[in-house]
Amino acid sequence: MVLIKVIPIVFFVAVLVASLSVRADGMVPETTVVILNEEDGETTINIKNTDATPALLYSSIENLPEDPEFLALVTPPITRVEASDKQLVRVIGQFSEPLKTQRLKRIIFEGVPPRKPADTASVGVTIRQNLPLIIHPRGLAKNPTPWTLLDWSLVGDVLQVRNESPYVVRLSQEVVLTPQNHVADIGRTYVLPGEVLQRKLDKQPQSATGVTFYPATVYGFTVDSYDARLNVQGP
Repeated sequence: MVLIKVIPIVFFVAVLVASLSVRADGMVPETTVVILNEEDGETTINIKNTDATPALLYSSIENLPEDPEFLALVTPPITRVEASDKQLVRVIGQFSEPLKTQRLKRIIFEGVPPRKPADTASVGVTIRQNLPLIIHPRGLAKNPTPWTLLDWSLVGDVLQVRNESPYVVRLSQEVVLTPQNHVADIGRTYVLPGEVLQRKLDKQPQSATGVTFYPATVYGFTVDSYDARLNVQGP
């Protein structure tokens, strides 16, 4: 069985062509997930410039298509970071009313290398670090295993996953219907609170009774596969 990783990973391919050298400048966050607690009002994260030259660090928050509400900002949005230095970035909540559920955003860090002279045979490659930003409501108990609260069902050839909990659930995009080991794609690596995702399968698995998937913890690490009960209904 192939373990499906859901931790965001940046791939870099170096290609040498004649005398042209390719160089990557990297801004590396100290964690793979950013947590902002509503009761704290803000949080911070350190970003390290791992390159040998100074670079500009661009930080921003990106809303999901399913949740476009503006809830947080970053500061500074643009700053110079010296080689091997760290920059503290603040994430500040912007709440017009109390939150009722966890919310999921994306926080992006991008390092832009200095402009090179026109006669220099090198190319600076920027790498974007795109991390989950989870905003946790005041008073909501921490739940280290929110994926156990998902409700899975199969109606004919339509697979449905329902999240009636107040927690964001992050998991592998591919799941396996058991015992036939039928692989299905749910289309996303997250299920938001109150959401119902539906995916039409190529064919209806016969006698499916369960679903196996790989969840991710709040801090982005994969854990052992989880087996959930599948509620099978007629077409």
